[in-house]
Amino acid sequence: MDIKQLRAIVTVAEVGSVTRAAELLHLVQPAVTRQIRTLEEELGTSLFERTGQGMRLTEAGSVMVDRARRALAELERARAEVQPTPGRVTGIVTLGLLSSTTDLLAEPLVSAVARRHPDVRLRLLTAYSGHLQQWLDDGDLDLTLLYNLASTPSLNARPLVRERLWAVAPASAGLRDDRPVPFAQVGQNPLVMPTPGHALRNLIDAAAARAGADLNVIAETNSMRVQKRLVRAGHGWTVLPGLGIAEDARRGTVSAAPLSEPEVRRSIVLCAPRFQRTPPAVKVVAQELVRQIESAVELGKWPSAELSAGDGPDDSRRP
Repeated sequence: MDIKQLRAIVTVAEVGSVTRAAELLHLVQPAVTRQIRTLEEELGTSLFERTGQGMRLTEAGSVMVDRARRALAELERARAEVQPTPGRVTGIVTLGLLSSTTDLLAEPLVSAVARRHPDVRLRLLTAYSGHLQQWLDDGDLDLTLLYNLASTPSLNARPLVRERLWAVAPASAGLRDDRPVPFAQVGQNPLVMPTPGHALRNLIDAAAARAGADLNVIAETNSMRVQKRLVRAGHGWTVLPGLGIAEDARRGTVSAAPLSEPEVRRSIVLCAPRFQRTPPAVKVVAQELVRQIESAVELGKWPSAELSAGDGPDDSRRP
């Protein structure tokens, strides 16, 4: 098994055609076919089904391609780290950002990293907390923002921010940021909620139980954008972090107010694997991310948020 074979199966899987893969790899088609067949013979199983519509991965092929992508990514990172420019940090860093934080953090972070560390290549993935944690566990992320998570035997979690959750309603409801809304009032309205099992939904359900409120859920989604779209269309209210709806409220497309009775907060943390070497590039990206978050909170760009007390776990490997 060699790098050329891994590149061949990944490229064929992505484009679904040996001919197109050969063009992208700057090889002749028989060479790509030979690399795939040689690997299949070595593994003793078929990786692709040859169909009239192109090359389709088998179950074994899907597993192999997933592992091959990770192996190639690690080799690319290793090459960047062992060929450094003297006095400069180099490398590739894959960072996870919570969907609600991307508008505030993504562009300033990319700009800061490019300005201070031009030889660091930054890859940004965005998703909800549960997905990001899974990607971190699988080794697809170097570090990520998550919420309501403490350090575990396998992860270091550095608390960064605590922020309130907000009730979000159509503009006609007239909610205001200076008039907190009791949770019982929220429960009296049709609700568009995150799907069950989602960490944000768990917070909302727990708050409803404390308030003794029955929730009238009329739709569930795993997309914050869909939540806001349904609210704007008048289908109901929802609950979201203040950061996720600040711009919408400013534009007047929705109205929003902090939750009260009970007040509901989530804690955002920066997580990284505990038991592995932290490359210099990952360290500088973590430092830049923390700097951007602290600046956003101090300048009032992060609604109803406060910096977490202390610096998190006392661990030399923490992010």
